[in-house]
Amino acid sequence: MKSLADAVTLAETAGRLGGLTPDSKRRWGTLTPNEMLCHLADSFDGVIRSGVSARRVPVWKSTVVKWIALYLPIHWPHGVRTRAAVDPRRDGTRPAAFDGDLQRTVQSMTLFADHAGREWGGHPIFGPLSTLEWMRWGYLHADHHLRQFGL
Repeated sequence: MKSLADAVTLAETAGRLGGLTPDSKRRWGTLTPNEMLCHLADSFDGVIRSGVSARRVPVWKSTVVKWIALYLPIHWPHGVRTRAAVDPRRDGTRPAAFDGDLQRTVQSMTLFADHAGREWGGHPIFGPLSTLEWMRWGYLHADHHLRQFGL
């Protein structure tokens, strides 16, 4: 099961990010390549800084939905609205120079993976996650958006 805790998977995911260009065509959704980079970087940075959510998540979400999303070999659904804090069209980081956004995203993902073992807050949908679950989430989140652009 792929996870950003694995150095090979981390390098492979960073390499896939390197295949993104400002002109990459999306297969679904509305994010531009730059916006997607900002979304991913903000997501990783938010977890590193303070965790994501202190709110209580219903038990069925923190068990059943979490298990399905993190462990079943299915792709995440398209069109799930993200939180304002990591949405570049709302409160998230606005795109700047593509190369800088790409570099920031790879750095944020790498820093996230380097912090494996640290206690973080809960996920807004899945509730509390173990370190291994956070690393699995990190990979799946990046993979979801890379597939969005055919990478």
